[in-house]
Amino acid sequence: MRAVTGLKEVAERAGVSMRTVSNVVRGTGRFSEATRERVLRAVEELGYRPNTAARRLRTGRSGVLLLAVPELTMPYWAELAEHLLREAAAHGCTLLVEVTGGRPEAELEIALGRTDPLVDGVILSPLALDDRAAVRAPEPTPLVLLGERVHDLPCPHVTVDNTGAARGATAHLLARGRRRIAVVGRQSAPHAATSATRLTGHRQALEAAGLAYDETLAPPVAAYHRADGAAAAHALLDLPEPPDAVFCFADTLAEGVLHAARERGLSVPGDLAVVGFDDIEAARYTAPPLTTVAPDKRELARLAVTALLEGVDGVRATRPRVLSAGHRLVVRESG
Repeated sequence: MRAVTGLKEVAERAGVSMRTVSNVVRGTGRFSEATRERVLRAVEELGYRPNTAARRLRTGRSGVLLLAVPELTMPYWAELAEHLLREAAAHGCTLLVEVTGGRPEAELEIALGRTDPLVDGVILSPLALDDRAAVRAPEPTPLVLLGERVHDLPCPHVTVDNTGAARGATAHLLARGRRRIAVVGRQSAPHAATSATRLTGHRQALEAAGLAYDETLAPPVAAYHRADGAAAAHALLDLPEPPDAVFCFADTLAEGVLHAARERGLSVPGDLAVVGFDDIEAARYTAPPLTTVAPDKRELARLAVTALLEGVDGVRATRPRVLSAGHRLVVRESG
């Protein structure tokens, strides 16, 4: 039987004191980022988890957090969940993961705190959350929101500058001499914030270059899956004057566009430049490797968990606050 790992083993592995391990796990005291990284690595390697029952008796808190996302089949959410799991572990917390399917009723139940009573706080990425209904919770569970849509709720919202990132992606294609730039990812649903914010940035870049936005170059998509990207690409390539570049609002859409280009015998980026968004692991291995916007997923996780634990500790925001993580454009061979 494997021995239970405690603070002592983690401290020995990290080369620090047990007090330092305790401080890092609880997010208290002073320590360098390098020390935090060593402790986090040791926590992960040894599989250390604090005693939840003992903690609840001592502090009234379980150290259990909940992450609720629309789906985990999308690589972006799976990768971000991994970062959140690591960040929670660094604070000595356990992170449960739940899939909402983007259903408004499921998102509302979670936002109202109707979850396992063991859960101290929730990180929620909603697609169709009703703010007016969610704000009615009499004693809400500490909540942090993830995603592009800024909600009218008194809780932290963690995001990236989607408009700025999209503007930069389109500007990159313009700088490469592309002038007929399509977008794949436009949606018209009321809460389609990913589409709205990224389309705004795309249009700003076109306007700055003196080009008009043409909605025939922005076919609607039902979802952000590979099949949706491929179908949109075929529609674009069937136009009398097809595009010379495509900016996709997700890497999975870009994978579908690349597949459609191969089926048509087109060269990328020669005939068609392609840029994605998310920098999922697969983006490095597409043919050709995908140029894409890379949100700082690690920083998103750090901001979300830190903000949630502040809420758990009673540090409540008096008004909504938006916490923005960084992003960068990773230029590879597709455009």
